[in-house]
Order: sequence, then C-alpha cells, then structure tokens
Amino acid sequence: MTLQKNSLPEKKILVFGAGKSATCLIDYLLKQAADHNWQVIVVDGNLEQAQVKSGVSSFALPMQVDVKDHESRNALIMQSDIVISMLPPGLHPLVAENCVAAGRHLLTASYVDETIKSMEPEIRKKGLLFLCEMGLDPGIDHMSAMQLIHRIRAGGEKITSFHSHCGGLVAPESDDNPWHYKISWNPRNVVIAGKTGAVYKSNNEIRQLPYHLLFDPSRTTAIAGHGYFAWYPNRDSLAYISLYTLEDCSTFIRTTLRHPDFCTGWKKVIELNLTDEIHPYDTRELTYREFFQTHLLQHDLTEVAIGDNREKNMLAYLGFYDDEKIGNGVCTAADVLQKALENKLKLKQQDRDMVIMQHELEHGTEDQRRKTIS
Repeated sequence: MTLQKNSLPEKKILVFGAGKSATCLIDYLLKQAADHNWQVIVVDGNLEQAQVKSGVSSFALPMQVDVKDHESRNALIMQSDIVISMLPPGLHPLVAENCVAAGRHLLTASYVDETIKSMEPEIRKKGLLFLCEMGLDPGIDHMSAMQLIHRIRAGGEKITSFHSHCGGLVAPESDDNPWHYKISWNPRNVVIAGKTGAVYKSNNEIRQLPYHLLFDPSRTTAIAGHGYFAWYPNRDSLAYISLYTLEDCSTFIRTTLRHPDFCTGWKKVIELNLTDEIHPYDTRELTYREFFQTHLLQHDLTEVAIGDNREKNMLAYLGFYDDEKIGNGVCTAADVLQKALENKLKLKQQDRDMVIMQHELEHGTEDQRRKTIS
C-alpha cells in the first residue's frame, strides 16, 4: 500500500468490524486520515465488505480475518496504535484481552460487560484508555443528559425525576410498512433486544420487568413534531444512577423508543415464541407458511393466539403466510425471524433513518413548584 505524503503513517488505527454500524465511523476516520497521515486497517470476516467500506482511499487497508483466531487477532493489535471494536458485543472481550496484553488503547460503542470490567485493575495499571459506550445509545445520550444535569444544578435546583428516551427509527418519508420500522443496526440485536428484561427506579421503588411485559404500546411519550412514541425500559437503568450522580432522584429510567404499532407487533412476536433460540427446525425445504404452522403446533398455539387483524397483518407483512422457501438449514425460530426481518424491514437505497433522543427531567428548588424540561 502506498500512503499519500510519501511517508510512513503517523498512527495505525485498527477497526474490527465493517458492518452497518461501522460505516459512518470508517468514513470519518478516512477523511481525517488525509490530514493526520493515519493508516486505517479495516478488518472483517468478509473481505468484500471491508473493501466496500474502505472505498478507494489510499489510507485504508481492508483485510479479511477471523476475529476468533487468537494469533491473527493479536498480530494485528500488536502492530496498531489504537483499536476500535465494532464487532458484536460478545466478541469485545477477545479484543480487549489482547489489547491489555499488548498495551493498546481500545474504543467500543457497546455496553461494558463483566469480563471487561474484571480487566479494570490491569487496564489502570498500564495506563490504558478503554473508552466504551461511545455510540448513540449508550454514548451521546450520556453526554447530552449530563449537560442538562449540570445546567440545572448550576441554577441551584434539584432533580427529582429522570427519563432518557432514545430510538433509532425510520424517517417519516421512508415509513411505508405497518411496523413503522426499518433495520439500521445489527439485525440480530433487533431480534434479541430486551430478552434479559429490565430494571429501573420509579417513585422510589425498584421495579423489574420481564421480557414478555416490556413491549407495552400504551407506555408513550410525546415527541414534538412527531406525535407519540412508545418506550420500553432499557436493560439495567440502576447501574447509571451513581454515574449520573442522581442518587436522590425518585425516578430514573433509560428507555428505547419505538412506534406504538411496533410494540404491539413485537409483543405478539414474543407471545408466539418467535424469538426462541433453542428449538431447531430444518428449513431447507420449509416455506415460511409451513414453518409458521409447524411452530404454532409445536408450542400448542392456535390461530386465536395470533390476535386481531392488525396483528395478523403485521405478521403477514413479515412473510409468515408466504409460500417462499426459507432455505436456512437447521436453525431456530429466532433465525427464521431474523431472515424475515432482513428481507422485509431493510432500508432501501433511497430510505433515510431517523434518531429521536429526548431527556425528560423534573426539577426545581425546595420552595418552588417542580418544572419539567425535555
């Protein structure tokens, strides 16, 4: 590879993962590389995907590597100055382990898991920067929320309630399906979102919601210029109370936003066990219709369980009444659902996605009525 400026790169930035979520990041790094003389090594299990994301930039080096191969992964990390992991969350610890051993800084957009937390003493000892939760949510939501919190406290007021809403959605002009949603991130994460349930604080009570109760379409908030969106509690809100220094807050909830119709449909998907990741089906010769009927029988579900016409139409839109063959080998209902989502809810070339983020804080002084800022 020949670098512009006819010199060795000042820094080598290693990016693991060239999927949907990495596109803007790689574009940004390559634009900055021209000014800073960086080499951006774009690594993916699919070489063509790495090449597409690298474009024609002479500062990019696309590579195909199996990230689970310790030696290949370690060799790349050893020759880099900083590592960015855009891999699925479960693979971050593999990269983190090598980064600690090699003394390399690491950035991710994902939540910090227990494995990486356990590395903290060694990370601190080596003076490394492990900067996680640097995406939209988590990431920008943290920074924008803290900006509001600091501003309110600077005015001598106390915060009594905190809601932080965020959702990756479809722009109104591209909203053309009954789910009012299109996939703009890892499709598997769409399938498994919320499976662990959620825990949060409401009116000084700790509340836990199991998976099947998360997607309640009646739980809404008003978004200026866009109407009402449904929200569901996002994972463990309690872990952020001390980080936000809101221990005295009576309510603290971090949420994900979706259109109310999406929550109606997804609630039904869960009731029908279509996110099941355990029971296998041989889909080589099965159509979506045959799979759906087989699945219902296997779970002792009748047509009545499908619900009203709206819910049936939403399932029909995903193709569960189609005679198209699945051809996905031996897989689970969650795998079939993922394939259906990728086929039916994909962003078209001309489509735009949309991000909505809204923080709602109740605040005031001891002698004044509480106010709400959004």
